[in-house]
Amino acid sequence: VCVMAHVTARKMPTIHRHEEEKFFVNADGGKESVPSIHDPPTKELSVVVPSYNEEDRLPLMMDEALDYLEKRQKRDPSFTYEVIVVDDGSKDHTKKVAMKYCKKYGSDKVRVLSLVKNRGKGGAVRMGVFSSRGKKILMADADGATKFADIEKVEEGLKNLRPWPNQMAISCGSRAHLEKDSIAKRSYFRTLLMYGFHFLVWFLCVREIRDTQCGFKLLTREAAARTFSTLHIERW
Repeated sequence: VCVMAHVTARKMPTIHRHEEEKFFVNADGGKESVPSIHDPPTKELSVVVPSYNEEDRLPLMMDEALDYLEKRQKRDPSFTYEVIVVDDGSKDHTKKVAMKYCKKYGSDKVRVLSLVKNRGKGGAVRMGVFSSRGKKILMADADGATKFADIEKVEEGLKNLRPWPNQMAISCGSRAHLEKDSIAKRSYFRTLLMYGFHFLVWFLCVREIRDTQCGFKLLTREAAARTFSTLHIERW
């Protein structure tokens, strides 16, 4: 494995953006150029939602997220946000569903970035991150597996990491404390597969993180730029 990794690895990954992916459609149907992660931030928070064939589950997640964000902005007018839905080459009406929120809340708050073809979750998140304007960037899954209000917990985690070296820090959500409940609802076979997967992740990858699959992660802008600029694999 080490020899294959050494032979096939490139010094830096190739980051390709199709011409159609350099623009997003605003609430009026016009095209606007996407910003860059290397530009100065103009929002407090960017929420990147990778979405592939999520027309059924996306509305629940978006309703919950935008309800929370709007209430928070009313409490604190200095708080600004944007939600970037990355349509990862969906074959259903994911883009159409997302555009309804763009028209309702305005393209300054909700943006839909359509990818020409399916890149995979890693590639979709990266394209959303590269098009974000926030000082902090949150990854959030379209299935709404994590309550959006729990962002306050990862924000607290990020705060507790100070001082941030070179302004870089990442706070990861975890559902490991819910594992016992999930086992009760799973079949023995699925539970066996879960433990097998956890062992492989522990043995081959990371040993200090109990839940690597939670798609709820908060990054500083600097950490996001560094992390996703060096991403070698798009699929995961």
